[in-house]
Order: sequence, then structure tokens, then C-alpha cells
Amino acid sequence: MAVGSRFAGAASLAGAVLAAMTLTGVAVFTVQAATCDDSGHYVRVDGQTTLVGGCLDPEDLPAAPATEPAEEPGAGAGSGVDGLHKRP
Repeated sequence: MAVGSRFAGAASLAGAVLAAMTLTGVAVFTVQAATCDDSGHYVRVDGQTTLVGGCLDPEDLPAAPATEPAEEPGAGAGSGVDGLHKRP
């Protein structure tokens, strides 16, 4: 019985190590395959930082989600009222 549980523990450890080594190899390969001649640099113009150069094309990025304007404090329904102590 003890031999079986030791074997199961060793097998799960070996599987975890093998998975970690595989993922490490894939990560190293991906970094080496993703070459870029111009890594780009940041420039500050009029108080705004902008990336100049690089391999990232702005058209490849998804559009930023539209945000709704924030409500004024106290403008929401039931604002300032504690729900537990509210009288009917």
C-alpha cells in the first residue's frame, strides 16, 4: 500500500516537472522566434509619453472600450441611505 502511494506521488511530481520543462522550452522558443529589428523607444512630448518605433502596429490593437461618464457623488438612487436602517 505504501509503495503504491509513493509511486503515485513520484509520478505526479515527474509529470509536473515534465510540464514545467515543456512550458519553459516553448517560452524560450517563442522569445527567440519573435525578433524585432526596431525595439522602439519612449518620447515625452507635451506631458504625454508616446512609443516611437517598435514592431507594434496600432491598427493591430483592439479599440479601447467606451466608458460612460462618472456620476456625481450622491446622484445615484438611494445614495447616502443605509439599506439596513432605511424606513419603509
